Amino acid sequence: MFGTGDPEAVVRHILAAVKKEGDAALYDLTRRIDGVSLDSLEVDRGEVERAYGGVDGGLVAALKLAASRIRAFHEAQKDSIWHEVSGKGLGQLIRPLNRVGVYVPGGTAAYPSTVLMTVIPAKVAGVSEVIMVTPPKQGGAIPPAVLVAADIARVDRIFRIGGAQAIAALAYGTKTIPAVDKICGPGNIFVMLAKKQVFGAVDIDGLQGPSEVLIIAGEGASPAYVAADLLAQAEHDVLAESHLVTTSRHLAEEVGQEVSRQLEEIPRRAIAREALGRGVIAVVASLDEAIELANLYAPEHLCLMMENAPAYIDKITNAGCILVGREATVALGDYVAGPSHALPTGGTARFSSPLNVTDFIRFMSVINTDELDIKKLGKAASVMARAEGLEAHARALDMRLKGGE
Repeated sequence: MFGTGDPEAVVRHILAAVKKEGDAALYDLTRRIDGVSLDSLEVDRGEVERAYGGVDGGLVAALKLAASRIRAFHEAQKDSIWHEVSGKGLGQLIRPLNRVGVYVPGGTAAYPSTVLMTVIPAKVAGVSEVIMVTPPKQGGAIPPAVLVAADIARVDRIFRIGGAQAIAALAYGTKTIPAVDKICGPGNIFVMLAKKQVFGAVDIDGLQGPSEVLIIAGEGASPAYVAADLLAQAEHDVLAESHLVTTSRHLAEEVGQEVSRQLEEIPRRAIAREALGRGVIAVVASLDEAIELANLYAPEHLCLMMENAPAYIDKITNAGCILVGREATVALGDYVAGPSHALPTGGTARFSSPLNVTDFIRFMSVINTDELDIKKLGKAASVMARAEGLEAHARALDMRLKGGE
């Protein structure tokens, strides 16, 4: 379509087109890439209200429960960190971002959970306006569950646009879609490359790759439970990674058999089977060795399914989310536990964190300077300025030291 097999070149082309042509490029690219001809980009309030009629009442209740737990967790986090600093003329202010864009994947499935997990932390942080973009289906339709989740999460505006073109619109703005301060949310390779290329013009939450889980299990772990969680991760994507590290060869063999049995029972078995080819079942000498491997791998999800699992938490240095106990399952964290399921992947848990309220705030320093500060500190600052060859800096300080002469 774009005359190249290089995804980065394709993304550069799309970003440039949207930056130059705005809404016209969005309509054109949606028609060419998604095969959808749009009449409008924005989803109106009436469409959101009608979406409730297309969603089972049980799912609406589940979404509301999840939303309440996600909101409560992030409000508790906000309370623990929201402390401005002041004293002796120095201070630190906290301000939320003004406008945030959230990308919600479409493609072969709908992800209302992603709406809740990305929008609610931003709202709790006090972001003034949250813009949501998501790929349209035929006729421009958005899955009703996604619209209901957006309403529950209190999204301000929704646009039926996906792919790299949606990222471009959020980063640069068009006549219809306003530019944002930060873009959050997962997506395919084109979405991730677009986020990477617009970074600097706008902030991003990170470059989340395929999902991954590392399970550390002891002798008494349930082979069926372990296998189920390995498969739950594998069904995400053919590039997903599902790994088990155990001290029990017997458990390793049982889990292998259980994975083969359960695989035939899930609808997405073709995807899961290919992903499992990337997975490993490793038998190690001790749980300490298993912990060492986990810290080296820095998994998105780390499940501790062994006796006295809480005792090992302090030994974990690198993980996106730690799930603890014999009943531990990533699926609970994915939907209703409370912390956001937007997590660092690909080893980036070594230096980054799950999406949380601090992703949506800025700290601003305040320096309140008086004559006493100049007398106490001005000379040292002037000396340092001249050492760096910045004479104008030094003169600005010297002038104040001399009383404005």
